[in-house]
Amino acid sequence: MSYSYPIDPSWSTTDIIDVVNFISIVEKAHEDGVKREDIMLAYTKFKQIVPSMSEEKQIDKKFEKDTGCSIYRTIKQAKSAKKGDRIKI
Repeated sequence: MSYSYPIDPSWSTTDIIDVVNFISIVEKAHEDGVKREDIMLAYTKFKQIVPSMSEEKQIDKKFEKDTGCSIYRTIKQAKSAKKGDRIKI
């Protein structure tokens, strides 16, 4: 399947790298699983770039439509997991 990441052209190169890194971690959580700490660190950087909950929901909706991977479900599971847990959706 071919799709593109939801990127805002007004973001800086560093911001784009951080957002793409976060989204790729969400994908890995759906495919293989990732450490809770890796998800939460990437999410913290993502929220610095996308602080608006409505914008986050728009990105999640587009990304889930294109890939079937949910940012919301991934973060929800990571927040309820214990330190050191592996997140697999």
